[in-house]
Amino acid sequence: MPLEKSLLEKLRETAYRHALLNAVKHGGKAQLKPVVAKVIAEIPEIRSSIREAIPVIREVVEEVNRLSYEEQVSILKKEYPELLEERPRGEEEKKLPPLPGAEKGRVKTRFAPNPDYTIHLGNARAAMLSYWYAEMYSGTMVLRFEDTDPRTKAPFPEAYEKIKEDLRWLGARWGEEYIQSLRMPIFYNVIRELIERGGAYVDHCPANVFREYRDRGKPCPHRERAVEDNLEDFDKMLEGAYGEGEVVVRVKTDLSHPDPSVRDWVAARIIDTGKTPHPVVGDKYVVWPTYNLAAAVDDHLMGITHIFRGKEHMSNTVKQKYLYDHMGWVYPETIHIGRLSLEGVMLSKSLMRKKIREGYRVYDDPRFGTLAALRRRGIVPETIHTILMDVGTKGVDAYISYANLAAVNRKIIDPRARRYMAVENPVTVVIEGLETPVSVKIPRHPGRKEYIEHVLEKPRVLVSGSDVSLFLENKLVRLMELGNVELRDTGLGTQGPYIRVVYRSRGLEEAKKAGAPIIQWVDPENMVSIVLVEPVGETLVARHLVAEQYLEEEPDGALVQFYRIGFARLEKKDTGITAVYAHQ
Repeated sequence: MPLEKSLLEKLRETAYRHALLNAVKHGGKAQLKPVVAKVIAEIPEIRSSIREAIPVIREVVEEVNRLSYEEQVSILKKEYPELLEERPRGEEEKKLPPLPGAEKGRVKTRFAPNPDYTIHLGNARAAMLSYWYAEMYSGTMVLRFEDTDPRTKAPFPEAYEKIKEDLRWLGARWGEEYIQSLRMPIFYNVIRELIERGGAYVDHCPANVFREYRDRGKPCPHRERAVEDNLEDFDKMLEGAYGEGEVVVRVKTDLSHPDPSVRDWVAARIIDTGKTPHPVVGDKYVVWPTYNLAAAVDDHLMGITHIFRGKEHMSNTVKQKYLYDHMGWVYPETIHIGRLSLEGVMLSKSLMRKKIREGYRVYDDPRFGTLAALRRRGIVPETIHTILMDVGTKGVDAYISYANLAAVNRKIIDPRARRYMAVENPVTVVIEGLETPVSVKIPRHPGRKEYIEHVLEKPRVLVSGSDVSLFLENKLVRLMELGNVELRDTGLGTQGPYIRVVYRSRGLEEAKKAGAPIIQWVDPENMVSIVLVEPVGETLVARHLVAEQYLEEEPDGALVQFYRIGFARLEKKDTGITAVYAHQ
């Protein structure tokens, strides 16, 4: 049964309102199901006619999705501003849970990156949790570079400063800073004490032989040697008497532990730094503590009270507690958090390093998920904070799509970013009947009612090649703020293809009545060429645009929005302007 006219009108208006809001919240594309749910909640009587209602709602959603994101925001601000003021239920209450065993003024956390590369979104989670909790409890955060593997995870010399640069950009501050490779004598002293306490020994077994003992839960022949013999062997290690793989220092654990990797784990090994020098200490040392020894020792000596680490480190926590038991130390409170993955970008350090060898930029290639790359794309620190606060200290893995990250970022930068017109594959539009010169005010920021005045000296503009079809398909097309035009003909001139149109009127109302599409344009007498760089999968696409010449007034690093194209961050150099695409 057809819907009554009054109910149909109410249905369309309600669906339109909720479709607009849903689209703005989700990057410009409204989803049918949540819009249907909102409509039913607001018009309960529609339930009995839901079969007839859904096609109407679908039609409205498709209508909204044909609008550009900018148009959706503009209509929402103008027609339904109260919706933009609504906040999701509970959003203001988002905060971190209490920290177990924490006392005001006595909390000390640490962020301990390996400088084998810079940090990405997943690393940032541990960094910001450490910083936020230190601040919450009036404590201190330590920044510690864990760089005691000069071969397998060889540090990048510049990564130390790059990581600090990323942390400062995020807003994290630390009270103490350490580099583990400069603390080698400290680790050696702890190893000696461990041996003296009977908690460690020097193992001469080849790795495969020890593995056979370990897997059977049996001690290797060197496990119960005299303390003096082990100390003598350790001194020989330091003197260079042994080569790589000949001996290792092991911490004694439970040989029947269900996780074989826990059984008598390696605390120190020999690495030939003559072949792979360390970027900080060169070839000064050949005996290097493993991650588990260096991290465990420093957590105690630095007075760390709370550790935030990924749940993949749970077995390392178990291993380190054996060392603490041998030394009579108290292990810090440990919070194991899930992995945080950003879909659509590269997060693997090994893969990024491989791609660098293939020609990618070292740290901030837009295809990477590093903080440097996200910053270059126009993602702001507040967006990272929002994402990290949302996942908090949960132990489950979290998967964030770039679209979700973009939706958060858009809400934050939309009030700041100034608008500019730009076109791609420009086609000349000759406007008959337009008296020039004519003054046109283009919104720089609709929300703040900021405008810039263009004076068009000649009756011609440039439009994007992809917009030519709009002139062919519509009786009327509106050139943004300039006026409404109607197609006369198209042709090919000496300078390329052109469109000839007839100027009809200036007013917006006529365009609305005719359902005329609104397109941006650029004055060919006042333009600047730019390159818009956009990552598409593993490809970096360079799009050549022409934009308003006023864009040159923006500072390097400015966030802008190109009408009907999207947000981007500007990079200004002597060679010209590059805009790194962020999102719609």
